[in-house]
Amino acid sequence: MSKNNSFSATTTSRYSLALYELSNEENSLEEVESHSNLFLKLIQESEDFNSLIKDPTNSVEDLNNVLSKIAEMYNLNKLLTKFLSFLISKRRFFFVQLILQDFVNTCSKKRGEVKAELISSKELSNDQIDKIKYDLSQNFNSKIKLDYKFDKSLIGGLIIQVGSIMVDTSIKNKLQQIENKMIEA
Repeated sequence: MSKNNSFSATTTSRYSLALYELSNEENSLEEVESHSNLFLKLIQESEDFNSLIKDPTNSVEDLNNVLSKIAEMYNLNKLLTKFLSFLISKRRFFFVQLILQDFVNTCSKKRGEVKAELISSKELSNDQIDKIKYDLSQNFNSKIKLDYKFDKSLIGGLIIQVGSIMVDTSIKNKLQQIENKMIEA
């Protein structure tokens, strides 16, 4: 496989680490992380913007114009805006989602947070989510960064994943296990 075939994890990591170090030097790490999350959310929620990023035929000038409008509209951090403009000038804006996601993950790791995912069959209140987050942080002796999702297809129960550890108490999973046993019999 060719080395130039894809944008490697190493390259993504280098760009995100550079953003981390620059943000840390300017004491704007929290703001840059927050605005990076905002930018990522914009990419996920807007098909037009996502298409614009992924389209290699867009000129550097057009992409910079769009970036400046977004930066003005959302009052983006100047360092982040310069960094995004740098990605555009180097024709790496296509990978902005990977880079910013890696940057957010790096910030989380540097704070000593462990990433966890919670999926429930019914909508949980903020108090319930906070209680689960607290219990997980006690069990793992670490700060927990919890991503919560609601999935009514689970029928009942919870799925919690912390790193490589997964606990699946969903009824959907139990029914699947019963079905598999019946097939094997």
